Amino acid sequence: MLLKVKSLRLSTGRPVAILHEKTAKALSIYVGERIRIRNKQDIIAIVDLAKGILKENEIALSSEVLKALNISEGHAVTVSAVPPPKTTSFILKKLHGEELNYDEIFMLVRDIVSNSLTEAELAYFISGVYINGMSDMEIADLTKSMVAFGKELRIKNTVYDKHSIGGIAGNRTTPLIVSICSAVGIIIPKTSSKAITSAAGTADVIETFSKVEFNIDEIKKIIRKANACMVWGGALGLAPADDKIIQVERILSLDPEAQLIASILAKKLAVQAKGVLLDIPYGKSAKVKTKQEAIKLARRFQKIAKILKLKLETVVTDGSQPIGNGIGPVLEAKDILKVLRREKSRPLDLERKALYLSSLLLKMAGKKNAEKLAEEILKSGKAYQQFKKIIESQKGTLKNIDKKLQPAKLSFPVNSEKSGKIKEIDNKKIAAVARAAGCPADKSAGIYLNVHVNDKISKNQPLMIIYAETPDKLKFAKETYNRLKPVSY
Repeated sequence: MLLKVKSLRLSTGRPVAILHEKTAKALSIYVGERIRIRNKQDIIAIVDLAKGILKENEIALSSEVLKALNISEGHAVTVSAVPPPKTTSFILKKLHGEELNYDEIFMLVRDIVSNSLTEAELAYFISGVYINGMSDMEIADLTKSMVAFGKELRIKNTVYDKHSIGGIAGNRTTPLIVSICSAVGIIIPKTSSKAITSAAGTADVIETFSKVEFNIDEIKKIIRKANACMVWGGALGLAPADDKIIQVERILSLDPEAQLIASILAKKLAVQAKGVLLDIPYGKSAKVKTKQEAIKLARRFQKIAKILKLKLETVVTDGSQPIGNGIGPVLEAKDILKVLRREKSRPLDLERKALYLSSLLLKMAGKKNAEKLAEEILKSGKAYQQFKKIIESQKGTLKNIDKKLQPAKLSFPVNSEKSGKIKEIDNKKIAAVARAAGCPADKSAGIYLNVHVNDKISKNQPLMIIYAETPDKLKFAKETYNRLKPVSY
């Protein structure tokens, strides 16, 4: 069927087409199904239906389709129905708990990258992996397939990397580690994700200082200047299948173990890291609940890394409570600066963990007296100067930074209702309060945590301050705090 193009004048994140109800009926197409759109080249798009805004001989297309086909409004395109891809049967296999082979996984990843699978189908695949898991070989095959359909960051020098599986509120060690280690010439092209279920990811925090979205050539220039970068991986296309999976995981609030492993290892292979340090925090409210589970996950990471011929060292750390004082992009950024500038009010728990992990990475890279070296780099101000260099290389500045890094104007102090001792601060609950306040989209929103576990408190002592940009969000955050009660004492 030949149809005239109308532009939706918006980007939808994937190829989308809108048909008139009668046109869809003539093509035997329903909402959420696929059509092939052809104009010299062709593309598969997901269908939505409308009446009133379109004539029967018209089709409205998202900017992704227009760009892919190099067409504009008024062009004529050929439209035909497309049956579900063969890979939907592989999704069904995974839902039934069956193991997939390399070819099946490769084809699944191909269809994810080409947008041949709908969000619903992708959600079923994620659910199948979440419910039934994946074997070590399946995860290795998923990792290899993700890398195969993405770009690679090829750097002549030896590359090292650090990663945390996340789940600990305020645990912003990465900018400190990258600054300490790259200050002595270690190359660290750090690609980070934005928050999925937390109040902030490393990319969200660094975005308060500088740009985080760059192409691969730009990143190479940044690394030549500063030995390191701290950028958002989603803009690079290093493992585009992973980025699409994460988008759906964010909606479902799921992070299956198999996908977690494949996601991390694919990004490390894509930057051709020679050595990777992986932090696995554990705790009651962390992603991994016990030390035994953390050790088990660490061994699985190492086993799969060995299959992929990637040098990986794992470290199991205490994740029983938030680390640092700030929770949310701006407040976590302030914590980083306090540590780098050696301020008296700096969060010492964040500093200790950053120094410990830095020493392990320095050791991996062959540096002697790694613990002493890490401390010297931080205390001397070299780490701060290196952080400044990275930020400036990423088109940011630390000039007047304290004026820029201001928490939201609306705030609410949470005071203790009795005297006692802090027994627990739940990571997931505290993140939920911060997200209710507007994190991570509202960069100045979040929580300043005044206490940590085992601190003695008196009645009416401030436990935390909640910040939000609007009265409604502050009200919602207060209600969320009262409902969840993230602090026990």
